[in-house]
Amino acid sequence: QVQLVESGGGLVQNGGSLRLSCAASGRTFNIYAMSWFRQAPGKEREFVARIRWNGDTTNYADSVKGRFTISRDNAKNTVYLQMNTLKPEDTAVYYCAANGYDANYWGQGTQVTVCS
Repeated sequence: QVQLVESGGGLVQNGGSLRLSCAASGRTFNIYAMSWFRQAPGKEREFVARIRWNGDTTNYADSVKGRFTISRDNAKNTVYLQMNTLKPEDTAVYYCAANGYDANYWGQGTQVTVCS
């Protein structure tokens, strides 16, 4: 089992920045990638960004490219999502996900609200 705890969400003005954190614990040796997803009210959950647990390969949704950066600190078993130039359409609950060789795991989510 892998446990994920997100933090760093909040209320920010249009054009502002936030950094989300996701701390992993448990059987982290089973993780090969970490991702961020988000779900806005009335919409389906969508992919935001992904990073390999070992290595530097990253992937981003087109809607966040150039504004969001995913990174990790393996020593702390933590993944970050730096979000810059935030827009009201970025408002959503952001979820951290761990892709494991045994299963996929999800955090509880953290709310990000961007006001215009």
